[in-house]
Amino acid sequence: MKIAGRVGEVHSLFESTRDYCRAYLTEDASDFIIVVAPEDLAFEQEALRLEALAEGMKIRRFSDPFLDRAAIQRAFAEHLLDHNTLLFHGSTVAVDGRAYLFTAACGTGKSTHTRLWRQVFGERAMMVNDDKPFLRMENGGVLACGAPWSGKHGLDSNITVPLQGICVLERGLENTIRPITADDALPRLLHEACAPLDSGKTAKFHALVSTLAEKTPLWHMTCTKDPQAALTAFEAMSP
Repeated sequence: MKIAGRVGEVHSLFESTRDYCRAYLTEDASDFIIVVAPEDLAFEQEALRLEALAEGMKIRRFSDPFLDRAAIQRAFAEHLLDHNTLLFHGSTVAVDGRAYLFTAACGTGKSTHTRLWRQVFGERAMMVNDDKPFLRMENGGVLACGAPWSGKHGLDSNITVPLQGICVLERGLENTIRPITADDALPRLLHEACAPLDSGKTAKFHALVSTLAEKTPLWHMTCTKDPQAALTAFEAMSP
């Protein structure tokens, strides 16, 4: 399968994984090989348990096919770090060929907000990924790349588009948006980017997150669930 311009030859444990990733399958030559072992499923279940505890969320027992896909996602994230690409937690919508990424703590309403964008902009809007897009750093800027791991709603597209901005969302009683600095945003970006398991890649990870903060316009928004929230964000963030 091809993600963010790189091809991984994937050996999964379940045939359903191939169906799940069908839109990203390719016959191009592979850049690396991913083999999922049974013990990887237990590792992913424990990782998800710890993540739920840290975020104050309900602890769930996930199915083995789900954990199979999670292991593949993690392996792609590890390999793609070597190619200046981060896995990032956020809901990303493209309008007129440019991507807008909204990130926040779990349960804040990222998916609700990008749903408002699709409601307001209609056919002009397309979901890049509703949960964890890949962000590829290039000399000209940052590209948002679709991937099959797209949260409970399964909203993603196999597209790659320029990233116009990242916005940290917060629920509120009115719609207000303001630019923030790289220094202001860096703690949130570090928290929402997928850190590598390989400690030898930690320095590269931090450098890429810093590059993301420097190359991308950054915003903070307090928003409602009214469609006007999408218009307020777009008017501020669009070129």
